[in-house]
Amino acid sequence: MSLWQGILLGLVQGLTEFFPVSSSGHLAVVEAMTGVKTPGLFVEVALHVATLGSVLVIYGRRLVQIALGVLRGRREDVRYAGLLVLATIPAGIIGVLFHARVEAAFRSLGFVGAAFIVTGFVLWSTRRRSGEAPEPTPGQALIVGAAQAVAVFPGISRSGSTVSAALWCGLGAERAAEFSFLLAIPTIGGAALLEARHVALDVAAVGVMPLVASCVVAFVSGAWSIRFLVALLRRGRLYAFAPYCWAAGVLTLVYARWLA
Repeated sequence: MSLWQGILLGLVQGLTEFFPVSSSGHLAVVEAMTGVKTPGLFVEVALHVATLGSVLVIYGRRLVQIALGVLRGRREDVRYAGLLVLATIPAGIIGVLFHARVEAAFRSLGFVGAAFIVTGFVLWSTRRRSGEAPEPTPGQALIVGAAQAVAVFPGISRSGSTVSAALWCGLGAERAAEFSFLLAIPTIGGAALLEARHVALDVAAVGVMPLVASCVVAFVSGAWSIRFLVALLRRGRLYAFAPYCWAAGVLTLVYARWLA
């Protein structure tokens, strides 16, 4: 991977990780179009970890509050942490059981294109969805977690699926975004641990400088995209990304057909 390819992938990851348009799907398309060859899912996971840093910066105060509350036995914080753990379980199961299939899906632009279109319909379904609930019930947390589990496949947006599911469950827009972004921490962290066993060989194959550059760009652009999406959610316009996803899906399918 060259330096410019690393910067491009970092920018794509940072902007699309929190926008509800599937960062993994965009990475798969960009890698195919630019000829980037990466080992397994290492680069994708590394870039997700970089954008995870964006979550830690934006929601750092909230994380500290939850952590201290858990240590002090504060009921509401213990409950919220438990909901995050509960919602993480479905993605963990899917990630472990279907790791090989997820990796294969990254190499299938036809799959990615179809998944983009599905994401568009999910986003469109949130029109006129609003609520006031500050957090989900345990059952609703599992629903949000199931939405995240499906999003391990490229083209299905993790943020789009989880925020949409949270809105369906009656959460307010900002609370839905917070739960979605905090839920990314254990999920991405788990994926990073799964790929860590190959880190030495994969860094050597990719190159240190391109990898560092891509992660820095992903971190900075990720922080910006979180703030932008939250502002958009306040206006109840998550569905505005649906036409983009449909267009991206159709173009990806056409490109996949052209390559065939």
